[in-house]
Amino acid sequence: QVQPVESGGGLVQPGGSLTLSCAASGSILRTNAMAWYRRAPGKQRELVERITPAGSTNYADSVRGRFTISRDWAKNTVYLQMNSLKLEDTADYYCGSTNWTPGSDYWGQGAQVTVSS
Repeated sequence: QVQPVESGGGLVQPGGSLTLSCAASGSILRTNAMAWYRRAPGKQRELVERITPAGSTNYADSVRGRFTISRDWAKNTVYLQMNSLKLEDTADYYCGSTNWTPGSDYWGQGAQVTVSS
């Protein structure tokens, strides 16, 4: 019903860190695999990381060892901890169910991450 709300984006230097937050309904979090996606300028959407209701996670090769997805049931929030950021990590980041169709009304506005010297 209500779209997720992403926050925590900003401007950071290469090698720096940021943590993104995704506030969503408890019903969605407990019944869907949730994921962070990103869209870089001129690029198609990319699946970054996902987490199932049981806690299983998957990572894209491009972020493995640098990004970590987690959740807090009490806060109804999914997080993305981003370390060792690179220029190519610059993108708009979105949180949502892996079953949602791109462009549907379920998605929120995203969080902008810019990595620059």
